[in-house]
Amino acid sequence: MPLDTGATWLFLLLALAAEVIGTVGGFGSSVFFVPMALLFFGGPVVLGLTSVLHVFSNLAKLGLFRAGIHRWLVLWMGIPAWVGVAVGAWAVTQVSFRYSAWLLGGALVVLSTVLLLRPALHMPKRPVAAGTSGALAGFWAGFTGTGGAIRGLSMAAFDLPKAVFVATSAAIDLGVDGIRMGIYLSHGFLPPALYPWVPVLLVVSVAGTWLGRRVLRALPQATFRRLVLLLLLLEGLWLLLREVLA
Repeated sequence: MPLDTGATWLFLLLALAAEVIGTVGGFGSSVFFVPMALLFFGGPVVLGLTSVLHVFSNLAKLGLFRAGIHRWLVLWMGIPAWVGVAVGAWAVTQVSFRYSAWLLGGALVVLSTVLLLRPALHMPKRPVAAGTSGALAGFWAGFTGTGGAIRGLSMAAFDLPKAVFVATSAAIDLGVDGIRMGIYLSHGFLPPALYPWVPVLLVVSVAGTWLGRRVLRALPQATFRRLVLLLLLLEGLWLLLREVLA
């Protein structure tokens, strides 16, 4: 289970890169960290590591972007997300869904392309729309390890300022990751041999968030929104390509 020295350093560098990109994109590192971590570990271990990394990451984001939380979205998107992640995390301990990556990748490609081609398109600022996307993102986070992309697409439609986008996403995600981490760890998804990695993941999450914030400050608002959508489009294409080559 433990990696050799070279693989360990490669894993940590890729985890740091995922954290920086996830901070800049505003939707968290899991959409990049999960596919990368699967190159080193099995699925359950990846879910356990992802949940721990994300809890630390979201705490760091809330500390660095604390002035920008959109309370309406935290309420209407966050609560359904927290319910959804509990259901998804419990489901993954019971069953394995073979086509989850196909569905997530296809949804990301279609939705991000639509929003890139129609930048004036916005999600209705209504509780039903926010709640539905939050519940779906939460379930997908619990079931596949990565739901931030779905939430990122939903929040991109609201066209929030950069700092508000990142802080609000982190506030919602902190509850999501805290819930799924408890379920994963109680089912043994993080073996004791990997416990020494926990403080290392703390350092990676803080460093990646800090570096991502420095990049984010230099981006104009319009560029930020396009970058979020482009990153999500690339993630969707990567998921589909990975399934084709598997």
